[in-house]
Amino acid sequence: MDSPLVTQLFRQLFSHRAAQCLARGARPALTSARVPQLQRREKATRLGEGETSRESRWTPRKNAFPQERTEEFDRYPMVTSDMLRSRKERPRRVKMLMRDFIEDSLYNPSYGYFSKQVVIFSPGDPFNFNAMKSEHEFFQQLRHRYTDFEDALDTQEPNDLRQLWHTPTELFSPYYGEALARYLVEDYRYNFFPYQDLIIYEMGAGNGTMMLNILDYIRDVHPDVYERTKYRIIEISSQLADLQQKGLGHSAYARGHSDKVEIVNRSIFDWNQYISSPCYFLALEVFDNFAHDALKYDNETGSPYQSHVVVDPRGELFEYYSRTLDPVATQFLARRHAACESYPHPLQGSRLMQSLRSLVPFRTNLSQPEYIPTRLMQFFHILASKFPNHKLISSDFHKLGEAVEGINAPVVQTRYKRQMIPVSTPLVHQGYFDILFPTDFEVMEPMYTAITGKFARTYTHEDFMAGRADIAETSTKNGDNPLVSWYKNASVMITM
Repeated sequence: MDSPLVTQLFRQLFSHRAAQCLARGARPALTSARVPQLQRREKATRLGEGETSRESRWTPRKNAFPQERTEEFDRYPMVTSDMLRSRKERPRRVKMLMRDFIEDSLYNPSYGYFSKQVVIFSPGDPFNFNAMKSEHEFFQQLRHRYTDFEDALDTQEPNDLRQLWHTPTELFSPYYGEALARYLVEDYRYNFFPYQDLIIYEMGAGNGTMMLNILDYIRDVHPDVYERTKYRIIEISSQLADLQQKGLGHSAYARGHSDKVEIVNRSIFDWNQYISSPCYFLALEVFDNFAHDALKYDNETGSPYQSHVVVDPRGELFEYYSRTLDPVATQFLARRHAACESYPHPLQGSRLMQSLRSLVPFRTNLSQPEYIPTRLMQFFHILASKFPNHKLISSDFHKLGEAVEGINAPVVQTRYKRQMIPVSTPLVHQGYFDILFPTDFEVMEPMYTAITGKFARTYTHEDFMAGRADIAETSTKNGDNPLVSWYKNASVMITM
């Protein structure tokens, strides 16, 4: 955390009680998606274990592991995110795997990033693309609507730390949802109609806009299919589940879907019901917030080491790597090796260069970190065991800018005074930062096939939308089409 703005941010974060100073919520707008950067603890009086003075507690985190405190850290219990789920306050004097730290930071019901005061941008009325001169005019209109939206929020309650973000579903409503609805109906008619119902599961549904857009389209264009349609949302956030339920009551037109919709307020990783019926499973921009493990490799032997996070009595965070891998990480490495012919790896490249790097003074003999999507692998296992007749439709970022160091490394960021602030480590105060990862579809597609026994195909976002979106309705006067051309850093993977 390097810049003066970051230092100012941390002073602001901890000069008030957390519940007063931060509106935690969903993902801020990503510059990689070309959305404008739109503006706008209590200190203890006694020294804690490991403190030597009353220095500021908000100094930038140091990378060095305090070897002199190893004996103290050894006494700390090992915990998991499941064990922390019932906690109301962030843990102290514990250690955990990196994936459990990320899971707890993002999803803890009391202090997790996605658990409180979620704010998702809604542009209001759909954009009239046909009336715009070009994509640039769309960008300008979007910027103005974004500013107006947040100005209205600040009128009600000013908040320098509001975590406001958007999705393509909201930006391009209803056209984005209609494009997916066309694919769903086409595939359903070909494979299951009229002998099976059209059952749709959506995970991480945000405001519920995708649900409404899909159901509106099917009701208006394919009434015979609509009669057989059931839509089920699986939502981990209680606040978002309430928003989705309220969305069904916004108008008589939306209320007409009530008998079609079921909202299940539960994590997909707690799912215990066996669904034997054919179904479609939507996972749109959810893979990026699945927790990852971090590994480093011995530059000489190639042996993997797994990341652990230690939280000391002050809440300060430290990372160390252990030669002992837990069963989930071990399973991921074995699955990847069996399913993939090649994949990015920290030890790829010249052995000579690796040897030379190991000779640099004060440098460890371990590689740069690799972040492996162990939670995503577990999700594929849930699809295989609980939804054996599913068809997956997923979309996510295959590339992200301003990531921390490492292969498949995350972007760690927060929003302060309407500016996006990326930081250089995932070891951040739990609940205040988004931690999102790119998805390597070239690796995850064959792993999905190996786990579920189903073949998949990956498209660029542009190619998928070009074949299914209403091009006429979403084109500007000069022929630009933002729905197709935006999100060039995203891919779509679907079950064949």
